[in-house]
Amino acid sequence: MEQTLVIAMVGILGIGAQWLAWRTGWPAIVLMLAAGFLAGPVLGVFDPEHAFGSLLEPMVAIGVALILFEGGLSLDFRELRHTGSAVIRLATIGVILGWLFGALAGIYIAGLAPEVAILFGGILVVTGPTVVIPLLRQSSIKSRPASILKWEAIVNDPTGALCAVIAYEYFRKVAESPGASLFEVVPPLIIAAIIAGLIGYVAAVAIAWAFPRGAVPEYLKVPVLLTTVICVFVISNLIEHEAGLVAVTVMGVALANMNVSSLRSIHPFKENVAVLLVSGIFILLSASLEPADVRYFNWSIGLFLLALLFVVRPATIILSLLGSSIPWNERLFLAWIAPRGIVLVAISGLFALRLSELGFSDGNLLIGLSFAVVVVTIVAHGFTVDIVARWLNVKGASRPGILFVGSTPWTIALAEQIRDLKAPVLVVDASWQRLGLARQKGLPFYHGEILNEATEHNLELAPYQNLVAATENEAYNTLVCNEFAHEIGRDKVFQLGESADEDDKHALPIGLRGRALFESGFGVEDVNERQAQGWVFRKTKLSDEFDFEAAQERLPEAANMLLLMRENGTIRFFTHAARPEPRAGDTIISFSPPQERSPEGVAAKRASKKKPREGGKEAPA
Repeated sequence: MEQTLVIAMVGILGIGAQWLAWRTGWPAIVLMLAAGFLAGPVLGVFDPEHAFGSLLEPMVAIGVALILFEGGLSLDFRELRHTGSAVIRLATIGVILGWLFGALAGIYIAGLAPEVAILFGGILVVTGPTVVIPLLRQSSIKSRPASILKWEAIVNDPTGALCAVIAYEYFRKVAESPGASLFEVVPPLIIAAIIAGLIGYVAAVAIAWAFPRGAVPEYLKVPVLLTTVICVFVISNLIEHEAGLVAVTVMGVALANMNVSSLRSIHPFKENVAVLLVSGIFILLSASLEPADVRYFNWSIGLFLLALLFVVRPATIILSLLGSSIPWNERLFLAWIAPRGIVLVAISGLFALRLSELGFSDGNLLIGLSFAVVVVTIVAHGFTVDIVARWLNVKGASRPGILFVGSTPWTIALAEQIRDLKAPVLVVDASWQRLGLARQKGLPFYHGEILNEATEHNLELAPYQNLVAATENEAYNTLVCNEFAHEIGRDKVFQLGESADEDDKHALPIGLRGRALFESGFGVEDVNERQAQGWVFRKTKLSDEFDFEAAQERLPEAANMLLLMRENGTIRFFTHAARPEPRAGDTIISFSPPQERSPEGVAAKRASKKKPREGGKEAPA
């Protein structure tokens, strides 16, 4: 099969698996592994090694480097105010204990040669941002355990690679000169890691200096950044194998904490690149698996995998966090969630070949064993993360909520209705005075500027999957919607008022605006005027007997439908561009005049129906 066709197949399978995961709620990594395995060893649609040859390994290595850099950009030191001690413990004590327990399990349970078990135990330290971050994205976990898992995954990826390098270099040294000690191996490797980290930091400083000063034009910023990451990775790897992973991680974390404002504009692009890389690499690696790689599997390997899940990880977390301030329910959650990903497979494949060259026959087992660890941990943790989170009370809001930007009588009245439906709400405003009504009504609020970067770290925004910008300033509302569109979704950010007429030269570009609330596109002045006239929000519960048409008959003629909430908590807005399909069980929220329609008018309209409808619930705010 031609290389171009293989590339197209990889893209289709990877992105298709991501889309299917979005539709079904299944872990995306599981579907990507299944897609690659079916296309490769099962159906034989393509063979990545045959298609790309010697280029496959450097392609995967550079992809992993870019993923780690992108993950490092998401690590802000301000998150460590509540999780710092736990992260430090897991990055030091946790690494040592995880390496020790993993190696012991490999020797005494899996029956691996001690050298192979020790090297593989070092690789098992990694948990992998490529799987942890998608899991956290799909599941609503409280901010502290989610932050700990994210930091551990990104920091320990290069650490696990260095552990494997230390083990391999020691065994190679012993093979060349028996009697060699760790002191001949470890200090040079640590020095190499420090030098690699300094290279990454210097590169970050150079980017942070050049970008804000206009030394790089806007259209070249992304290419320059990606090229710099690749160069840093390659140069650091010339110093020592896998030291490049340390360099790119340090570079990403350093840039994330230098407040380079121009980097915000490229966030959507680098996130898209990360999704493409994760999809492609997982498909390529799983399609490269051969039936011969699993021929060594037996019951002892099965027990080893169970030990990783139920002994090694729990013991590592519990012992590492002894005496810390992390509550026990969160410790138990951390003890269960440890899916492995791309880095484990990539590093295992690299060292399997090197161990075989040193004469260790068990080295060949690492490829199949690493895939087995990835599959078992992803399936076990991916399908149980929600259940375990609920059991241990570390799950955030289970129903999607609304973030209201602007504290006005209109937003407060709507927020009360949403709160009564048991969905999370938050009112954000920079004015303490305007927030007075929210405080009076007992609504959750945040006093601060929503566009300030610090807000992302002071607020737990995960429960709010919809944003409504309804301040008095339409241009500001547009700015807020445009800023959050890439994070929440363009179809999940809303604002009052449509653009002005086409003849109006001051009309805001439609492409920057959020979705216009109400099918009629009420503007800020429209709702304020109606609010002053006594208009109210009304909730109407639909049923099989009381459908949407019957609900409209009960409401005043001028009433405007705003949104509906499904029984599972999903919120759908009536906008100028889309109208959701109401069905039994939905709750409709409408914006209505204060007076009810006359009973005679309602009766006359009902009389025109062949089948009159009765019942239902409707209540004014």
